[in-house]
Amino acid sequence: LIIFSAVFAPSVSLLLILLSLFGWMGLSDYVRAEFLRNRQLDYVKAARALGVGNGQIIWRHILPNSLTPVVTFLPFRMSAAILALTSLDFLGLGVPPGTPSLGELLSQGKNSIDAWWISLSTFAVLVITLLLLTFMGDALRDALDPRKADQ
Repeated sequence: LIIFSAVFAPSVSLLLILLSLFGWMGLSDYVRAEFLRNRQLDYVKAARALGVGNGQIIWRHILPNSLTPVVTFLPFRMSAAILALTSLDFLGLGVPPGTPSLGELLSQGKNSIDAWWISLSTFAVLVITLLLLTFMGDALRDALDPRKADQ
């Protein structure tokens, strides 16, 4: 990300494209692992024993049971993207100068050490945002977990 941001002119669209190009890899590994885990479960073996076709097994059994962990993984991916954008902006490789961002505010706070409230408030906003996304991911995981529905 840093290399592409340094080579091309900084823009919001470039950052979105770069995060999309490199951000899907971790998610695809997670989706693949969920599918591989779910295909070994007993209900899939039972459906195969009953003669159900592969497409129907995927659509009726594997896909719905694999989507819940993937959906609960998305808030964590969003917090990683926010942290990456903030880091690139702090280094001056993110959005164009003059565009408001948390990274630029942190950089301005670092440059004017006498105005400590700039850095502190920006850091607090960043921490609270990342914490809220993490808590949302945990709550979503708890709400969609079929094992906790029985309790």
